[in-house]
Amino acid sequence: MKQLWRAQAAAVIRLELKKTLFARRGLWIYFLAFAPVALFLAHSLVEIHLHGVRREMARRMSRPLTEADFAAVHEGMTRDEVVAVLGRPAASRMQVRTTVKGPGQVELTPLESLQYSDGRTELIVWLRNGTVAGTGTTSGISLGQDSHVFAGVFQFFFLRLAVFFGCLGIFMNLFRGEMLDKSMHFYLLAPIRREVLLAGKYLAGLLAATVIFASSTALQIAAMLVQFDSNAIDQYLYKNHGFAEIASYLGITVLACVGYGSVFLAAGLLFRNPIIPAAFVLIWEAANPILPSLLKKVSVIYYLKSLCPVQIPIDPAMPPLIALLVSNAQPISAYVAVIGLFVLSAAVLATSMKLVHTLEINYTTE
Repeated sequence: MKQLWRAQAAAVIRLELKKTLFARRGLWIYFLAFAPVALFLAHSLVEIHLHGVRREMARRMSRPLTEADFAAVHEGMTRDEVVAVLGRPAASRMQVRTTVKGPGQVELTPLESLQYSDGRTELIVWLRNGTVAGTGTTSGISLGQDSHVFAGVFQFFFLRLAVFFGCLGIFMNLFRGEMLDKSMHFYLLAPIRREVLLAGKYLAGLLAATVIFASSTALQIAAMLVQFDSNAIDQYLYKNHGFAEIASYLGITVLACVGYGSVFLAAGLLFRNPIIPAAFVLIWEAANPILPSLLKKVSVIYYLKSLCPVQIPIDPAMPPLIALLVSNAQPISAYVAVIGLFVLSAAVLATSMKLVHTLEINYTTE
C-alpha cells in the first residue's frame, strides 16, 4: 500500500511541478525572485566601471601614490606644495566663483580641484585662491561592506517580500488554481487518498519554490562577488567563512519555502481570496518582535532571523519601524531554530490534512 501511495504522490509531483514552473500566472514570481539579482549585478557593474576609472587615473599619475601620501595633504597648503608631495594631478578643473558684495562690488574667487588616485582610492583636493580648502576621498566598497548590504537585502526584501509572496502565489494556487481552472474534480474523482494528494502537491510546490528562490540566492551572491578580484574572493571564501555563509543563506531560503509553503497551502484550503491570509500573515510576521514570547514561536520569520549568518547593526538614526524589524531580542540556537521551524510546518500540514477532507467542489462560487 505504501508503495502505491509513493507512486501516486510521485505522479502528482510530476504533474504539479510542470504546471507550477511553467504557468503563465506565475511569471510575476520569477520577476520577484530574480529582481535582487539584477540589483546586485548593476551594483557590481558600476563598481567595476569606477574601479577601472581609478586605475586609469593612477596610470596617468607622474608617480605611484599611497594612502600615506594622501594623508600628507592638509588645509592651508599651496598648490605647488601639493604638487611637490603628490606630483602632477591626473585631472584638474578650474572655475571662478562670483560673489556680489554690494552695489557695484563683485568678488571673484578662483577655485580648482585636483584629482589623484592610487588605483583603489581617489583623492580630490579643493583649492581656493591657490590654497587647499579641503580634501575628500572615495574608494570602492569592500567585500565586508557588501556582505552587510547583502544581509540587509536578504532579510528585508528577499525573505519578507520575495519568498513570502512567491510562496503565496505558488502554494495557494495548488488548490485554489485548480478551483479557478475547474479541474479539481479530476483529482477528487481519482482513486487517491486526499492525504497523498496534499503531500504530492506540497512537495511539488516546495521543489518549485526551492529551485526558483535558491537559484536566485546563488545568483545574487555570484553577482555580488563578480566585482572583486580573485584574492579578495579567496580571502572571503577560505579565511572568512564565506562557504559557511553561502550555505547558510541557501539553507535559510529552503527553510523559508518549507515554512511559508505550509502556511499558504493551508490558507489555500481555507480562503478563496488570497489577500486576506496574505495581509494577516504579513502583519503577524512584521509584529513578531513585539509579540509575547509564546506567540513569537508561531511565526516563520522568528526562526529564520536566528539563522541569518550576518546580523544587521542597528544605527541610532535608523527609523524606529526599521530598527524593530532588524532587532532580534531573543535569538535562539541554529539547532532549535531548524527543529522549531520543522515542528511548526508539520503542525500546519497536519491541520491541512484535516482540512483537505472537508474540501468540496462548487465551481459556481469561484
